[in-house]
Amino acid sequence: MQNFISSKYFKYILSLFFSALILISCKDDSTTNPIGEAPQLPPASTFKMDFDSFPASAIMPKTSTDSTNKSNWYWASFNGVVWQTLVTAGMAIPVAAFVESFNHDPQQIEEGKWLWTYEFTPLGGIKHTASLYGILSSEGVNWEMYITKENVYSDFLWYTGESDLLATHGTWTLFFEPFNPTPWIEIEWERNIQDSTANIKYTNIIPNAADNGGYIYYGITDDLDYDAFYEILNKAKENTISIKWNRTSHEGRVMDPNHFGDEEWHCWDSIGNNVDCP
Repeated sequence: MQNFISSKYFKYILSLFFSALILISCKDDSTTNPIGEAPQLPPASTFKMDFDSFPASAIMPKTSTDSTNKSNWYWASFNGVVWQTLVTAGMAIPVAAFVESFNHDPQQIEEGKWLWTYEFTPLGGIKHTASLYGILSSEGVNWEMYITKENVYSDFLWYTGESDLLATHGTWTLFFEPFNPTPWIEIEWERNIQDSTANIKYTNIIPNAADNGGYIYYGITDDLDYDAFYEILNKAKENTISIKWNRTSHEGRVMDPNHFGDEEWHCWDSIGNNVDCP
């Protein structure tokens, strides 16, 4: 009789155990495969670096001695423009595709998987079709952007990405072009919604390239004197250029050991003239 009671008790405990496992499994499924609202698109600023933030030549009065008086500002500006030129043309289509996604609503195509699909027209006036997938997971969202140009290429995976559910940090990986789909640029980004600070970094990831690992790193900070910065690594020369400026006053400073021959800051004032650093 005692053995029978023990056997029944054991079966009862075993039943509770497997019931608990089922409940836990169901809970995990709802976390890793959410079926609620569509994932939040990361802001366009997580993909497209704001090169317009740097004090532009339009605000700097011209003088006959500009090349001397404004040499610090010129050098800082030149290095930002080099990167801007390198990436702007190559990123024109993927940037246009991403920016256009904000004008469309996604459709849920399966549990935890959403699709934005639409036409867009980058510079040049030729229509393309974009298919942006947002795939939810327990850790955030995985992104895949496929782009089609009619009669030229179809469903080219131009970039992938990942972000957390609140879109406060993530990465993008861009491939060069449909006929040369080599890895090209890795983008790392993060933002603090509360204090409006953010940063974004473009890194050269072309395999075997001389400047593989070179980068431009841009950020908005809460520093009162200089609330924006660039950090630029020329990997081939193993040289890092640091640039800081104030977005309101346009004052700034630059440090470049190779160019200036020292590790000191070299400053400019609100109209771009060279000044002693404070």
